[in-house]
Amino acid sequence: MTLSMSSASVPVCTRMLTNLSHILSKAEQFVDAKKIDPTALTGYRLAPDMFPFTRQVLIACDAAKNGVARLAGIDAPKFDDTETTFTQLQERIQKTLAFIATVPAAALDGTEDKEITFPAGPGKTRTMKGQDYLMGWMLPNLFFHITTAYSILRHNGVDVGKVDYLLGPQG
Repeated sequence: MTLSMSSASVPVCTRMLTNLSHILSKAEQFVDAKKIDPTALTGYRLAPDMFPFTRQVLIACDAAKNGVARLAGIDAPKFDDTETTFTQLQERIQKTLAFIATVPAAALDGTEDKEITFPAGPGKTRTMKGQDYLMGWMLPNLFFHITTAYSILRHNGVDVGKVDYLLGPQG
């Protein structure tokens, strides 16, 4: 049995972004319960040269929307990257989920050998076959930034665990 490009992309992105939204909800509850400034979390970074929490969420959303759009050969919506609050980050996740839900399976299936050229750092691009891009770049990038966001929250005492990361609200 083969795995289609559509079933390996949109459902995985949907699940992981839904789980990220769940993790953000737990962070919101944490700051409310502890009566702390939310920017203590949204601006936090694990190392001086890493992006802060907020940027990790934005990049995770971009990995999903841009990746699915590239595979489908369509334009991804442009977001302004001005989100700073948990509410705005939740809205960003919801906009991303809404967009990827509109991409038909037929636009993704059969793109295994399609050449995908994408930005890979300032002034750099890479080109990969569709399946290699999905499995070796897009999804690992999505997982990396969601994991980093999770780790920032966990490091700061938010009660999140592996079940939240893997199962989200179904956990």
